[in-house]
Parts: sequence; structure tokens; C-alpha cells
Amino acid sequence: MAYLTPDEHARVSAAVAAAEAQTSGEIVTIVADLSDGYMDVALAWAALGAFAVLALLPFMATPVLDALAVFHGGWNVAWAAPGIFAAAAAIGIGVFLLLLAAQAWLPLRIAMVPGFIRTDRAEDRAIALFKVGAERRTTGRTGVLIYLSMREHRAEIVADDAINALVPDDTWGEAMAALLQPLKDGRIADGMIAAIEQVGAVLAQHFPRAADDRNELPDRLIEL
Repeated sequence: MAYLTPDEHARVSAAVAAAEAQTSGEIVTIVADLSDGYMDVALAWAALGAFAVLALLPFMATPVLDALAVFHGGWNVAWAAPGIFAAAAAIGIGVFLLLLAAQAWLPLRIAMVPGFIRTDRAEDRAIALFKVGAERRTTGRTGVLIYLSMREHRAEIVADDAINALVPDDTWGEAMAALLQPLKDGRIADGMIAAIEQVGAVLAQHFPRAADDRNELPDRLIEL
């Protein structure tokens, strides 16, 4: 899924180039549709639902068994223990599969993921992408990743070792605020550009551009 138009891509890339003109730091921008598939969470919800139904069955045994009489042509049935256990197993499996199938619809699956898990997965993905695309790939270890995960509504700023040694984590708060405000109105490119400008200002303060500096990482916005 493309979240930005070609023109917006060009605007973000130009903002990165302009910010890097003042610093030896390198800024990488990534917009991802999703940070994780969350199938483990979907399986957990399906299992929890099935166990909950099974736990409630003893308290609803008579109406449930009466309803299952439809499989015997509606005749009253003297249920033996094997039949009761088989019915309970079938109900549990049915509930599990039904809940799992419902979560095949991605918006529902994401909605059922607790916020702290979405935050952790987005952070993990940002760090993983940073390690692949920016970490230690610059001469002075001065790479910064600005990462958006759209379906989770999560944003991360990840910096390389040399930057972390000089810049406290809370310094990125202004950049994050600048990023998130336009996002609330659906203006992704404006948010990225605002964050790039803030990050660029921090980098220019601690890592001013040297005369022999060269562009070590692509300026273009990456969509995943």
C-alpha cells in the first residue's frame, strides 16, 4: 500500500538533502504499512475464546445439549459421557476456528492487539531496519532513522552510537511532536518533513558538516 504520492516522496527526499547539507549526520526515512503480522496474538485470542467457552459450558450444559439435539432429528437424547466430551471438544474447536477466521480481516486483527504490544513490535521493527539500513554504515556512526508504522499508528526515532553518546533520548521529543501533529490530520509528508527538520537541527548542533563530508546513505523515502 502506497501512503505517499510521488510528489510527496520528492518533498521528503528534498527535506532530507536540505537537513544533511548542514550536518555530517545521515537521516533515513521509512514508512511501513505494518510492523508485524500479529498471528501469535490472533492465535492467543482464539485460544482464550475457546477456553472461555469451554469453561462456561458446565453452567449451560442443559440448553447447549438441547440445542445439539437438532443433530438427532430433534429427538431427546440421553447423553453419555463420550458424547458430552465430543460435543464440548467440537464446540471448543469451532469457537477457536471461528475467532481465528474473523481475525483474518487485518483491521480487526490489529484492533485486537493491545497497545503495548503494537508499541513493542514497532520499536523492534524500527531497530531491525536501522541495523540493516543505517547502523554503523556511516563513517562517524551518525545515522538516524525516522520510522512510521501506519496501521499500528506508531512512530520511532532510532539513532546510531555516536549520536546516542551525545544526545539524550528525550531530545527527540520535539522531533516526535513535530512528526505526530500533521499525522493526526493525515498529512504524512508534512509530518516527516517537520521531523526531518528537527532531527537535522539536532545533528547540525552536535555534528556540523565537514568540508570533505559525503552523502553515505540514500536521501529517498522508503515505503515498505
